[in-house]
Amino acid sequence: MAAEYGIIAESTPKEVFSTKYLLVIGDGMADDPVPQLGNKTPLQTAPTPAIDRMAAKGVVGSAVNCPPPLPAGSETAILSIFGCDPRRYFTGRSPMEAAAAGIVMRPGDAAFRCNLISFEDSQAPMEEKRILSHSAGSIDGASALETVHVLLEDPRFSRALEDARIELHPFPAFRQLAVQHESDLSGIRFFPPHDHLGEKSGPYLPAGNRRGEVFRNLMALAHEILDRHPVTEKRRLAGKLPANGIWFWAEGTSVTLPSFREQYGLDGAVVSAVPLCHGIGALRGLEMVEVAGATGELDTNFPGKLEAVWSKLQQYDFVCLHLEAPDECTHNGDLPGKLKAIEWLDSKLVAPLTARLEQSGQDYRLLLLSDHKTLTATRGHGADPVPFLIYDSRRDTHRGGVYDEPAGEAGPFVENGSALLDMLFER
Repeated sequence: MAAEYGIIAESTPKEVFSTKYLLVIGDGMADDPVPQLGNKTPLQTAPTPAIDRMAAKGVVGSAVNCPPPLPAGSETAILSIFGCDPRRYFTGRSPMEAAAAGIVMRPGDAAFRCNLISFEDSQAPMEEKRILSHSAGSIDGASALETVHVLLEDPRFSRALEDARIELHPFPAFRQLAVQHESDLSGIRFFPPHDHLGEKSGPYLPAGNRRGEVFRNLMALAHEILDRHPVTEKRRLAGKLPANGIWFWAEGTSVTLPSFREQYGLDGAVVSAVPLCHGIGALRGLEMVEVAGATGELDTNFPGKLEAVWSKLQQYDFVCLHLEAPDECTHNGDLPGKLKAIEWLDSKLVAPLTARLEQSGQDYRLLLLSDHKTLTATRGHGADPVPFLIYDSRRDTHRGGVYDEPAGEAGPFVENGSALLDMLFER
């Protein structure tokens, strides 16, 4: 991987196109009106002059990226945005994340997300404890690995994993991955923890049959081991939320996605801090670009992501830039952070990128959107249509206006978000 970005080795594009195509995803930045903002949305409130300048000259509409009955989340929304109808291709979130990590799934395997989470501190049983954070307070990479190693080095937990035919793959983030061999998911119900923050965990623990109890028992054992472990106490003493639990969800079997080049005639790259986004790109044959210091949070490496995108635009005609921070800020109940994330998407990424393209005289088309709504009111996801913006540097629609939810509702409606790339590529 190249040292300056931590990216996978470059390859020479097979064809040269006169126009550059840029896909920008502000994860979870769309929202419903927020009383604290005078019943405006964060997109209506945060200053985004560069995005609004393009909105005034481009097309703003709304799209459904999370078609029912599929989950309202990035696992379906980003599949849609990348041109794959999730009603055909979605088998679960974790197999796509496993692909990003190079984890090979065998026939009969199932993958799971295994979040590090925070349960509230109380004397109640785990089932009665509220879920305080789906990310253990946005735990840092070193602390995440330390916590997972506590579990893997515990004889009881390692034996329980072996008995369940589960391999736990450690990652330097709250997002851990597990693979169960000879798995049977039928009849088991799993729930995403970020949709139930502040609620008692009991109703949302894996359930449905005895095979589901295996995961529930592993979660209970992990909580028993971690809750008063010195590693966890160290976080409490530092004023941080404890990483005192794990949470299995996002189950799924292996998936194959069609070639991006065969569908659109283009190669490209994906710049993101999120394994899911990288995994979908990798399964489509796009290059995964990992930026050092890109965290998926508000403290992500904005300059590094900017330079990575610019570098890849010199190599490819299509680049996706994904920013996770608006979504994570909303899950964390941080409304000022969400506003800042949207503002910085505009000022630190979109504005300098488009300025460089225009200064170089390069024609380009841009698709910018939120993958799904993340609701300040609930700190969870919403499946409603989200606004999209398509801008062409060669044309001015003279529509005026801005980019936000009301503008999207007033514009063209795209019932299937998997058609958005066709619109970007003018197919």
